[in-house]
Amino acid sequence: MTVRLDPDNNWLTGVRRVASDNCDDRPADAAVDAIVIHGISLPPGEFGGAWIAALFTNTLDANAHPYFQEICHLRVSSHVLINRAGDVVQFVPFSRRAWHAGVSSLAGRSCCNDFSIGIELEGSDDRPYNDVQYARLAELITALMSAYPAITSDRIVGHSDIAPGRKTDPGPSFDWLKLRRLLEIRSIARRIAP
Repeated sequence: MTVRLDPDNNWLTGVRRVASDNCDDRPADAAVDAIVIHGISLPPGEFGGAWIAALFTNTLDANAHPYFQEICHLRVSSHVLINRAGDVVQFVPFSRRAWHAGVSSLAGRSCCNDFSIGIELEGSDDRPYNDVQYARLAELITALMSAYPAITSDRIVGHSDIAPGRKTDPGPSFDWLKLRRLLEIRSIARRIAP
């Protein structure tokens, strides 16, 4: 599958859509120029199921797991989730502000939700992410960098980078070098393609 962005509606084509109400308009002067990579698993350390989508759509059953009682009141979202199998689900169009970063700052600018795209990877700080997730992530980032040229490689950060001390994801198990290599390979392939 090739990840493509429809510039008319800011949704990806060919991926599952689960619209979240946990978003709003970006400020008029906020240009998208950053990507924030997150890690999430619900319940913590467990993969699969529909719990992440339920959290992002305010339908999480507080009684389904003790941890859910702590978080079911949250109103959060991300633009995209890449699950352990590499499947992509989009919750918020990229033109809108998803509520993924919280209290945050990047290069002296606060409120990172205003100018960033949030990408969740199903995973945890202490377990390696799957190769297919990196491949899909690199494909998605390449498409986003084409659509939003202000996103440069130094503007691709982890949640822990914009909220240090408060957040740890995507965690020490995330292989930044692997992602950078995949992005470079994709960049070279685009330059030499006829």
